[in-house]
Amino acid sequence: MAEPRRLVVFDWDGTLMDSTGQIVAAAMATISDLGLPERSPDAVRDIIGLGLREGWHRLFPELDAAGFAAFVDAYRERFLSPAFQTARLFERAAEVVEELAGRGLVLAVATGKSRRGLDRDLVATGLGRFMAASRTAEETRSKPDPAMLLELMKGTGAAPETTVMVGDTEWDLEMARRAGVRAVAAGYGAHAPERLQRYAPLACMDSIAALPTLLT
Repeated sequence: MAEPRRLVVFDWDGTLMDSTGQIVAAAMATISDLGLPERSPDAVRDIIGLGLREGWHRLFPELDAAGFAAFVDAYRERFLSPAFQTARLFERAAEVVEELAGRGLVLAVATGKSRRGLDRDLVATGLGRFMAASRTAEETRSKPDPAMLLELMKGTGAAPETTVMVGDTEWDLEMARRAGVRAVAAGYGAHAPERLQRYAPLACMDSIAALPTLLT
């Protein structure tokens, strides 16, 4: 029987893509546009990584289905508008992904983004060619449910003991815990390192450049 493949699963926003600022700015503008009750930037940052529906429901549990749909439509329009296009890959992110793929590791993405948004970013950054698989919150249950990781492991022939989740939020690390998978925390993203350390990750990086050494 073949040995399970070594799988590295990346979160996208806040882990490979420096997009936290764009997400927060677009959300704050949308809240203002729709005349919704004020929410702090920290409250918005806290929900990054969740599926869109799950995240905005945390922010505005009082919204009915019609209100939620209006919010999502307005947020997507803001997020995609030219004025808000500030997100870039973190420094060295592309090189790290290419190096790990060159070692023969299987790479994948698990994200709260929409499928459309992820596919657009994979093409724009050129990283799509390195990713064997991906899951978005539109296609399965949102983090921190372990469904994304379980499906990615099944689809790539990996096992929990040969899989590592790399993410910048509590939702990523809790998902890894529930799936029985080891995790590396990206302490430079949406959630503060002290929050991530509570999940006892293998390491809490201050730069994505540290990842190749951690995975040797």
